[in-house]
Amino acid sequence: MRLRKAVFPVAGLGTRLLPATKVLAKEMLPIIDTPLIQFAVDEAVAAGCDTLVFVTNRYKHAIADYFDRSFELEHGLLKAGKNAQVDALRRILPAHVRCVFVTQREPLGLGHAVLCARPVIGDEPFAVMLPDDLLFGRAQPVLAQMVAEATRLQASALVAVERVPREDVSRYGIADVEGQDGASSRMRRVVEKPAPADAPGDLAIVGRYLFEPSIFPLLEATAAGVGGEIQLTDAIAALIQQSDVYAYRFDGVRHDCGNRAGVVQAMLDVAMQSEDTRAAVTAFCAARGVQLGKRD
Repeated sequence: MRLRKAVFPVAGLGTRLLPATKVLAKEMLPIIDTPLIQFAVDEAVAAGCDTLVFVTNRYKHAIADYFDRSFELEHGLLKAGKNAQVDALRRILPAHVRCVFVTQREPLGLGHAVLCARPVIGDEPFAVMLPDDLLFGRAQPVLAQMVAEATRLQASALVAVERVPREDVSRYGIADVEGQDGASSRMRRVVEKPAPADAPGDLAIVGRYLFEPSIFPLLEATAAGVGGEIQLTDAIAALIQQSDVYAYRFDGVRHDCGNRAGVVQAMLDVAMQSEDTRAAVTAFCAARGVQLGKRD
């Protein structure tokens, strides 16, 4: 698979993180000194993407501003001799990567947001990345893992999954799978946000997807489902009837940064990976009887 394009659905309101998200896009929440969206963008670029499609709403300007150049700021920093900060700003987006912003005019669901990106995607394979799922791969970034796996399997679609506690399945799309080929299993069906008693398992779909453009006609034909929204999982269910769709158990760690606990966990994880914050965080936690270690 030659992956060049990634879709970032960022039109959501982030209500679970109010009041901060009243004025700040949840994707711009800082994990230490790095906005959440930056981690997903870096992951996409590491997998070979050079076109980043942000599906946003008319109120969210911060993401576009962040990925734009700020010549006045850079000039001021250079005059002050702060060259390291200028270098950090210029590393936000590699020169060969472009951003495209598409407006989702109505909040009609994740499936609709993906469909809004169709004119930019065209007839190419593409990724869908939900930035509030912060994924750290071990041997390599998660999206790069998925590209390699989709290529090996010649899959029409590959979705990242992880096991979740049974009581949490109603928060996710749940994959029903058959057999296992390495880290992947062919999907029989997918159920959106089932009650624990009705769930076909505990493999939850998390915020990374790879699709061929054949998903778009299915999204167009998808009626409003759970929550009155056009659900991406409903289109995936239709795709399963036509071709092979695989659930992929990625090698890494996930933090759900759509909620407070996940943001705190992500901050601690990132802090423990950095030499300039690890000692201070370790000492702070030790003074409170908590022991932290570096991520495996």
